[in-house]
Amino acid sequence: MITIKFIIRKMEDAKEQPIYITTRFGRNQKLMYATPLKIKAAFWDKNRQRLKNSKYCPYKDEYNSMLASIDASVKQFIADAGKAGNTLSKDELREFLDVRFGKKSPKATDFHSFFEEFIRLCDTRVSTNRPGQTIAERTKISYRSAYRAILDYEADRGVKLDFNNIIPSFLTDFVAYLQMSFNYSANTICNRVRCIKAVMKAANDQDLTTNIKYRLFKSTFEDSFSVALDEQELDRLLKCDLSNNIQLDRIRDLFLIGCCTGLRFSDFTSIREENIKDNVLTILQQKTGKYVFIPINAVFVQIWSKYGGKLPSNISTKAFDEKIKDVCRIAGINERVIKPITKGGKRITTMYEKWQLVSAHTARRSFATNLYRSGFPSLSIMAITGHRTESSFLKYIKISREEHAQLLMRHWQKTGKMLVG
Repeated sequence: MITIKFIIRKMEDAKEQPIYITTRFGRNQKLMYATPLKIKAAFWDKNRQRLKNSKYCPYKDEYNSMLASIDASVKQFIADAGKAGNTLSKDELREFLDVRFGKKSPKATDFHSFFEEFIRLCDTRVSTNRPGQTIAERTKISYRSAYRAILDYEADRGVKLDFNNIIPSFLTDFVAYLQMSFNYSANTICNRVRCIKAVMKAANDQDLTTNIKYRLFKSTFEDSFSVALDEQELDRLLKCDLSNNIQLDRIRDLFLIGCCTGLRFSDFTSIREENIKDNVLTILQQKTGKYVFIPINAVFVQIWSKYGGKLPSNISTKAFDEKIKDVCRIAGINERVIKPITKGGKRITTMYEKWQLVSAHTARRSFATNLYRSGFPSLSIMAITGHRTESSFLKYIKISREEHAQLLMRHWQKTGKMLVG
C-alpha cells in the first residue's frame, strides 16, 4: 500500500516554507522530503493537500500541476520497484527525489541521455529568472527543439556526439548546418546554441565532463524587428466600429488595455477589480514576480466600465495574435514597413503592411514608445515596464534616429538652449 501526502509543517508561520512530501510504503517504510516548492501557509489547503484557489496566489495552477506530477511519478517509481521484485528503501526513494529535483546528477552519464534527462527535469527545476516558478514553457520548447536539431545534425553528418565533441569547431559546423538545411534566422540558431551550452554547463556542474571549450564559441542575438503603434493609430483603433463582431471588439479592447498599462499579455488579461484602488492599478507581474504600480487613464476607465470591471480574458496568446492583426487591418493600420532579418546566413528585407506585424506584445512596446516620445523620463517608464537597465529599455522602444533628433530639438527649444547666429 502506497500512501503519499503533501504537508506544510508550520501552518501558523507567516513566512514562506517548503511543501513536504511524506511517503509510506513497503514494510513500515516512511520518508519525509522537502520539495523545492515554497509557499505561505495561508495559501495551503490542508485537506486537499494543494494550494488554495486564491486570486492572491499567482502560482497556484502551476504548483498544483507540479504536485500532481510529483505524486504520480513517486507512485510509479515505487510500483516499478515492486514489479521488479526489489525491496525499495527510503534511501533509494530519497535518491530518486534528489535526481528529480536536480539536487543530484541523474544516472544518465552520456551526452544524449543527460540532454534527455535535462529536458525532463525542466518540469520541476525552479527558474533563476522567475522567482518561485519553474522553467517557462517556451524555454522547455527551446530545449526540445535544440535536441531535435542535434539528432538531425547527427543523421545528416553520420556522427554520434558526446560531451567531448561539443567544441567550437562542432558549433561552427552546427550553425552552418542549420543555416543551409533549415534557413533558420540568426536568432533561432543562437537560441539552439545557447540551449546546448546550458546543458553542457549543467553537465560541468555535475562533474559529468571536464570539457569547457564550448564556452569559447560566441553567439549573439541580433536586435529583433518589431513595431509600435503611435497615438494616431491607437486613436484609429479606439474609434473603429467593430459592433458587428463581438470577438474582434473584445480583442481590440484588451489590446488597448495593454497599450494603457504597458503590461505583458499574461498580466493585462489577468486584471481584476481588486487590482485597482484610487485610480492606480497594482499588479504582481507573472514573469518577474514583482509588483508594478500604474495610474489608469481615461481610455482604461472607458473600457473597464464597458465590461463592468470584468475584462474578457479567455483567449490564448496565439489566438490573440491572429485576431489583433484582423482588428488592425480593419482599422487601416497599413503603413508600409520594411522588416530586415538574417536567415540562412544572409541579410534579407521584406515589405509588410504594419498590421501584419502587430501582436499582443506590440501593446507593451506602444505604451513605452509613446511615453518616451512625449518626453516622459526613461527611468519613470522603466519603473512601470520593469526594464532593469536603460540600455535594454532603449533597445525596446521603437524610435527612429530622426525622432531622436526631433526630441532633442524640442528639449533645446523648451530649455532655451538653441544655438543662434
